[in-house]
Amino acid sequence: MLSGKHVVLGVTGGIAAYKACEVVSRLRKLGAGVDVIMTANATRLVAPLTFETLSGAPVCVDTFERTGAWDVRHISLAQKADLMLVAPATANLMAKLAHGIADDMLTTTLLATRAPIALAPAMNTGMWTAAVTQENLRILLERGVQMIGPGSGRLACGDTGEGRMSEPADIVAAAQKLLLPVRDMEGLRVLVTAGPTVERIDPVRYLTNDSSGKMGYALARAARERGAEVTLLTGPTRLATPQGVCAVPIVSTQDLYDEALRRAPGQDIIVQAAAPADYRPETVSPQKLKKHGGEALVLRLVENPDVAQAIGRQKREGQVLVGFAAETQNLTDNALRKLEAKNLDLIVANDVTAEGAGFGTDTNIVTLLTRTQAQSLPRMSKDDVANRIWDRALEIRREALQPA
Repeated sequence: MLSGKHVVLGVTGGIAAYKACEVVSRLRKLGAGVDVIMTANATRLVAPLTFETLSGAPVCVDTFERTGAWDVRHISLAQKADLMLVAPATANLMAKLAHGIADDMLTTTLLATRAPIALAPAMNTGMWTAAVTQENLRILLERGVQMIGPGSGRLACGDTGEGRMSEPADIVAAAQKLLLPVRDMEGLRVLVTAGPTVERIDPVRYLTNDSSGKMGYALARAARERGAEVTLLTGPTRLATPQGVCAVPIVSTQDLYDEALRRAPGQDIIVQAAAPADYRPETVSPQKLKKHGGEALVLRLVENPDVAQAIGRQKREGQVLVGFAAETQNLTDNALRKLEAKNLDLIVANDVTAEGAGFGTDTNIVTLLTRTQAQSLPRMSKDDVANRIWDRALEIRREALQPA
């Protein structure tokens, strides 16, 4: 329950503004106090009276509106908020917030607040994927602004793709986590690996895989939010580093091997979500390879060092090791063999051919396997999967540290 917590909800002029009504209703049912700030364009889509009825408080629209009492409203609301939540958050709102523009009631309040800020973006796919929006997203994430979604699906304009506002239940669940954070990993040092590796063929070509790094970054972000000291070893991705996480870039599997083994002894939990290449070219051409009249190009590949196996060999008492098994067949059998061979305590198995799982998606479908138990999870966001993995890893750690 959110009794005693206060949310200031910003509603902007996106077609998803009607969903914000349910957000207010759900927050109120959980006991939170809610004040609503609407932009002028939002009032064209939903009447302020609707939000006033649901929230039990007058809606703010005009920065210069006289309330009859001495009260600098955008400052008082900024100070009153335990959470500033904007749903929907348009591309325009994100751009203003990223660059410090405060030209209406909502943006001035956002600029003045010291409370956590969460945005639930909603816009056309083209607007969401536009370079300038993605740059604004990067800026906001680096400043600690939380993003709830967006999801994928059919949009109001008829397009299908990214940009759909998250459902009210998911927005409220995310707000609960921000208002009542779990801090059960304080004092723990964790290492997370993420993303692909790159194995050079020549100066312009390389071998890699489809890993986006999203699962590893979700794990790093969740651990930091729960209080852990997090080091993220990351291959090349287009993702913003989660706030408070120490990111260490790596390129090749050998880079990952060297960094992981150097840092592993000081970690309490290690989660290896990266997708390192199993093979690399035996030789790297110093010059770009050219075609030779239709002749086949033959590359001789040699095995890369096995990072997980090497870490497993030097595992210390009380340390918890978690691995991933991205498979296309015989999921459980292959995952359990990997768990034994790498001396893991827990392995996260997923079929990368399943819809809603695998590389590049925002969701995943996994099974958490130990030597004695299997827990199959339904399709859920990678952030939710990350927290379920940490829950299980902490259980294993507690069991390992219990006196014999």
